[in-house]
Amino acid sequence: MDAAPPLRALSRARSALIRHLLRDKKVRTQEGAFVVEGVKSCLDCIRQHPQAILSLILSPRYLHGEKEAERRLRSRLATPQFMCSDAVFDKLSDVEVPQGMLAIVRRPQWDEAEVLGQPGVLGIYGDRLRDPANVGAIIRTAAALNLTGVWLSADSADPFSPKVVRAAAATVLDVPIFLASDARPFTAHRCAMYSAVVPSPGSVPLKNIRVVPRRLVIAVGNEGGGLAQDIVKLSDVRFSIPLAKGVESLNVAATVAIAAFHMSDLPRHSLEEERKIGRHAEPSSRSPAS
Repeated sequence: MDAAPPLRALSRARSALIRHLLRDKKVRTQEGAFVVEGVKSCLDCIRQHPQAILSLILSPRYLHGEKEAERRLRSRLATPQFMCSDAVFDKLSDVEVPQGMLAIVRRPQWDEAEVLGQPGVLGIYGDRLRDPANVGAIIRTAAALNLTGVWLSADSADPFSPKVVRAAAATVLDVPIFLASDARPFTAHRCAMYSAVVPSPGSVPLKNIRVVPRRLVIAVGNEGGGLAQDIVKLSDVRFSIPLAKGVESLNVAATVAIAAFHMSDLPRHSLEEERKIGRHAEPSSRSPAS
């Protein structure tokens, strides 16, 4: 039987750091770390990304009900583990009903050139996505569909904020995430861009897209303002998801899920074929305005 891992008393300095990481994007950037909270999310991190965990914080609320399998899993974690009272933990927590477990986790570092340089790319670009729940859901979808990566404009919700991390179910460690001020990274790496827009004469229904380029980024905008016009103008294809009468638009996370699922299952042009045809969609799916 694995010995119970030693628990140190949580210091005031570490408590203060946790509060700052939860509340301040600048601190998360400076420290290169963020907070994962909740039993399931923390245990998933221990199973899948133990090297990313910098420290684990527990309270009696969790320890009193801890299962033997969970204790054995914790015992294999090499990083420091700390304990505090339930009252102290509740003051640290960012959730309404704290479960007594949170982890300070190292932010992943991804090489953007390497990610975009892969032979096959299917990524998401989010323009001004300010709702943390939407950003988290998009990251979770990207992880579930094994997409190449997620790019967010600088004025989108911080992907390592506690609300995004919760909505993403801690999959922020599984998917490369980058900030992009414009489309230059995609054009520099010869990635086509398909933009989600409202149905219009210049858009093609999603179901009409039957083949996609091997290197593709799906662009989506916020529900209020849509995509920035410069992104729309750069798009190789503008597509829309036809909706029932009376429904004006879909939630942006739903749009990403539908579009990415559809396109991830389509045949892809080889690089050689793309050079020959000089386009990124077959004639039946090409936007008249593209």
